[in-house]
Amino acid sequence: MINYTNTLRKHKLKATPQRIAIVDALFLNGHMSTEFLYSIMLAKFSSISLATIYKNINLMLENCLINEVKIPHAKSVYELTKSSHSHLLCKKCGNIEDVAIDLEELVDKISKITEFQIDKTDFILSGNCKNCH
Repeated sequence: MINYTNTLRKHKLKATPQRIAIVDALFLNGHMSTEFLYSIMLAKFSSISLATIYKNINLMLENCLINEVKIPHAKSVYELTKSSHSHLLCKKCGNIEDVAIDLEELVDKISKITEFQIDKTDFILSGNCKNCH
């Protein structure tokens, strides 16, 4: 396991064994639902509760250590905060992949046309991955 203590501290979070394990699971698995994260954590910490997972996810969201990816018609998944990117969603197997797309020009254009101040973008392209088409 990589030492995530400094990463947690940089985000103003205490480096507890549970938080270190959550960050490690997100690093290793990428996009994870709360339930999947809970199942992994339960294998490591037999007495951990789902409430503890939610509490830590919310703290990590508030401190910008992780991001919530809102999947249409499904539960959100979580990922470690990275540089700006979008997502590819396979409609058959549910796999989620990161894709580097620069949305800055599109956001600027929309902001000028609509006079709407955009401060967040969630862009998900759905279709079938190479294994499912």
